[in-house]
Formats: sequence, structure tokens, C-alpha cells
Amino acid sequence: MVKEELLEYLENFISEERKQRFLEILEDRTKLLTVAIEDVYQLHNTSAVIRSCEVFGIQEAHVIESRYGKRLDDKIAMGAQQWVDVHRYKSTNECIQRLKSDGYKVIATTPHNDSRFLEDFEIEGKTAFLFGTERTGLSQEAMEQSDGFLKIPMLGFTESLNISVSAAIILQHLAVKLRATDLQWQLSDAEKLEKRLDWTKKSIKSIDDILKRYEVEG
Repeated sequence: MVKEELLEYLENFISEERKQRFLEILEDRTKLLTVAIEDVYQLHNTSAVIRSCEVFGIQEAHVIESRYGKRLDDKIAMGAQQWVDVHRYKSTNECIQRLKSDGYKVIATTPHNDSRFLEDFEIEGKTAFLFGTERTGLSQEAMEQSDGFLKIPMLGFTESLNISVSAAIILQHLAVKLRATDLQWQLSDAEKLEKRLDWTKKSIKSIDDILKRYEVEG
């Protein structure tokens, strides 16, 4: 009730068009699918993956930063990190254990011989797709802890795609496939309310002053 009252108050400071846009976008958001990015070196690659998550309706992304530190570039992500919940980890094990404890099946993306082709992959429930570094791919630790393997079929001499391209292809394909299933893939009402409140706050420049005024008036 408190969150609903605060949201109603804050929505007075944004346009009606923006409020409606939030509602429309949230109808297509999902946490059933997510991505995890392991120690990607190039800043623009991590940022581009986050941007793809936002574009294809994936609400959460997980970034492992054990080797190179923070891996997000605001200019390339083009503000996508404002609308996607990004969780950061200091180790691969920490990330994978968090995903599994939250009920996700972890699928490593790799051209490994035992990998399932993208078009053959069936979504059965909460699934996290793990992407590795540009040059060497996923670590042995990540591979050993994964529940399955996935690859994009390729017909040329090149054995792999850029990580951001791979993520975009996989997310677009599976996001469309997900919405054609009978799975409960949408956010819950409580999650939608939480994101509406979060996004509304991020849309107001003088939000700190407005929140203080709300507390005084309340």
C-alpha cells in the first residue's frame, strides 16, 4: 500500500505518455530468462549485451567481474542499465550458485561438440545463459558447473561470433519462442509495481528533493 501511494504521488511529476509506456513495456518483461557474462574484457561487449537484454525484454543480467573490474560503458549501453537490473559478482562460483539457488538452470553458450543447437533448444523453466570472454570463452569452472550447453549453428570457416552478437541472436530467438509457450513468463504484479516505482524515480531529475517533500507531507 505504501509503495502504491508513493508511486501515485511520483507519477504526478512524469508525463502520461511515459506512465503508459512503462505499463506497456512491463507487460513484455520477463525474469524467466536471464544472462550471465563471465569476465568479458571489452567494455563495449558487456554494455551491448545489457542493451540486448533491454531490447528483448529480459529484466535481469548478471555480470562476473573477477578479473577486469567494472565492465559497463554507459555510452554503448545507451541507458539500458537504467531499465535492466544488473547484478555484479566477484567470482564465477558466486554467480552460478546465486542463479541455481534462485531456481535457474544454467546453460553455457559454447561451440562445444555436445552443445544443443539454438533452434532445438526448448525452454522448460527458469534459464540463465552463460557467456564467456572474447578470446577463450567460458572458464573450466563455468563449464563444469553448467547444466547444459548451447550453440548457434554456423556455416562458415569462423568458429565463433562476437559475444554481443551471440547474445543478441540467442535472446531474440528465445524471447520470441518463450512468449509462444504456456509458461508463466511475465513479471508478477508485485514485481511490476516495484519496477514502475524504480523507473519513475529514475525519470525525475530532482527525485531526492521530491522524496523529502513527500515524507514531510505524508
